Amino acid sequence: MENSLLKNYKKKIKLLNKYNKFYYQNQNPLVSDKKYDELKSEILELEKKYSLSNSKSPSVKVGYKPSKKFEKFKHKVKMLSLANAFTKEDLINFQKKNINFLALNKNYEFEYNVEPKIDGISASLNYKNGKFVRGLSRGDGEEGEDITENLKTIKDIPLNISHKDFPEEIDIRGEVFIENNDFKKIENDFANPRNAASGSLRQKDPKKTELIPLKFIAYTFGFSSSMKSNKQSDFIKNLNKWGFKTSELNKKIKGIDNLINYHSDLEKKRFRLNYDIDGIVYKVNEFILQKRLGFMATAPRWAIAHKFSANYSITKIIDIDIQVGRTGALTPVAKVKPVNIGGVIVSNATLHNEDEIIRKDIRIGDTVKIERAGDVIPHVIAVDKKLRSLKSKKYIFPDKCPSCGSKTIKDYNSVTKKVDAVRRCSNEGFGCEKISIEKLKHFVSKDALNIEGLGKKVIEKFWDLKFIKYPDDIFNLDFQKISRLEGWGRQSAENLKNSINKSKKIKLDKFIYSLGIRHIGQENAKLISEFLGDYPSFVELKDQNKIEELSNIDGIGDTQTSSLKNFFNNKLNIKVISSLSEILIIEKNILKKKDGVFFNKILMFTGKLNDISRAEAKSIVENNGGKIVSNVSKKLDYLITGDKPTLRKVKMANDLKVKILNQLDFEKISKLRQ
Repeated sequence: MENSLLKNYKKKIKLLNKYNKFYYQNQNPLVSDKKYDELKSEILELEKKYSLSNSKSPSVKVGYKPSKKFEKFKHKVKMLSLANAFTKEDLINFQKKNINFLALNKNYEFEYNVEPKIDGISASLNYKNGKFVRGLSRGDGEEGEDITENLKTIKDIPLNISHKDFPEEIDIRGEVFIENNDFKKIENDFANPRNAASGSLRQKDPKKTELIPLKFIAYTFGFSSSMKSNKQSDFIKNLNKWGFKTSELNKKIKGIDNLINYHSDLEKKRFRLNYDIDGIVYKVNEFILQKRLGFMATAPRWAIAHKFSANYSITKIIDIDIQVGRTGALTPVAKVKPVNIGGVIVSNATLHNEDEIIRKDIRIGDTVKIERAGDVIPHVIAVDKKLRSLKSKKYIFPDKCPSCGSKTIKDYNSVTKKVDAVRRCSNEGFGCEKISIEKLKHFVSKDALNIEGLGKKVIEKFWDLKFIKYPDDIFNLDFQKISRLEGWGRQSAENLKNSINKSKKIKLDKFIYSLGIRHIGQENAKLISEFLGDYPSFVELKDQNKIEELSNIDGIGDTQTSSLKNFFNNKLNIKVISSLSEILIIEKNILKKKDGVFFNKILMFTGKLNDISRAEAKSIVENNGGKIVSNVSKKLDYLITGDKPTLRKVKMANDLKVKILNQLDFEKISKLRQ
């Protein structure tokens, strides 16, 4: 029976991979999208039911991996994704944060340039002296694939622009897509318009791309050597003048209610359009405000995507599983009868935390409504209690970790003065198997070491085979053994080896982030790395007093320092970073601006600033190569005083002979005022 089951499982995977080959490589699907999804769902159901795994399974290989046949280039300005909004409250919070950042009147209303969010493939077109010289895909945001020759086949993309006001060099950004009418002519060859656009742009032969009726709509720029437009809406007009196509749905709108109304109107019309859109993008219209607002780690502050209504479906909860994350968080996940939501087969839905289960009274066997909005993880939004069995029992959340048996705890949050909703495993570091596995997954992830070919399922398989237990084991893998595993081979093992070797050179902030220390995300890792300067200084944090010094960093508080103390109190953690230091080349973080007016200077603010928020002032300093601290010390270069400064801090600065500047002095040095 077991052999028959395994044989059937492998047969299904082999068939699915045959479909993948014809779809992705030959651009010639053998089956309909529906049949493909049904086969994929069957494989995933077998894996869940019988704990099966295979390196070629759709649970391991998700989506389409960028081809190695294209050369990669760095974007001059990152192609970041957008934050998402789903409700009016989301938009109010978005606007409120920007008003606070810019220290504007709380009743201020931004003018937004409103653009449809086309469901296509993003591309960046580099022009020099009016000539289209290189086109890149988004890639990972920092670097993209060179798809220039394929983009040149799109008639909407001008190859030469002779207008006098066209910048000497500029990256025009936009979306490549296929109109619905055109897609009908080729729908037997592709699953949907977006896949058709993606597959066409990755053709090795541009002549094949030329056969696909691709379109291009321009909507913004990345880098520009000169910019005469003052507003996004003016730039859109220039795009038209220069020969680019833009959306006829672009508008200028003020006021959240007016944004909501336009969103509602367009959502009703979306299916009558000749191309697919999945929301609307709102951009603060004035470029000077965009520049002041700047960027967060993964998205601009000045733009947000307002997604259309979520897709939902009705299904049944088969079981409730507890997943243990890398920080020890216990997350309940509903295993549901597989259901199609917006073209995606869903078999899991998050239940968030213990409090959420109690509040909604969610039980195994319940019939539930599951929602999937945009890229958000599917979640249970309601229980149909009329269909509940009389024998059903309330779900009892475990008080012991299902992985290691340690006691589970809820932390007290000193900021909110409440007990956290999330229950956690009390085991620290690598003492819990599930935490260890999740830490390893985090260690190799895109924003950490970024090791291609070492995905989540591969980590799990290598753990089960006892190939890896700690991060340094990754660099001592036996690739001959790996090449003999099912689904692997000499070439795939060699590719993994090359990818691992490539990851050995890493910046300090990425190294700190890769360790998966609780409360130390990308931004905090960057702040700490810039403050410490190098790896030896990071290791010195074994000394608790050194950790206390980090509280002087603006943005690092008691929560972060306590977490670091817990991390460095664990002897196994010390051993792990020590082993890694002998393998990795951990580079110093280079400050963004070497020529900034505050380069290598340490500043501190005290008192209320007028017409500028503390957050914006901090951003100005950092963009000019300086650092911000929260305590006065002899290392301080400037103390900037606003209205009603803390007199104790001013006295300390005077005693230490630190230079004290008022807000006007600061603005003159920063060239905010001439």
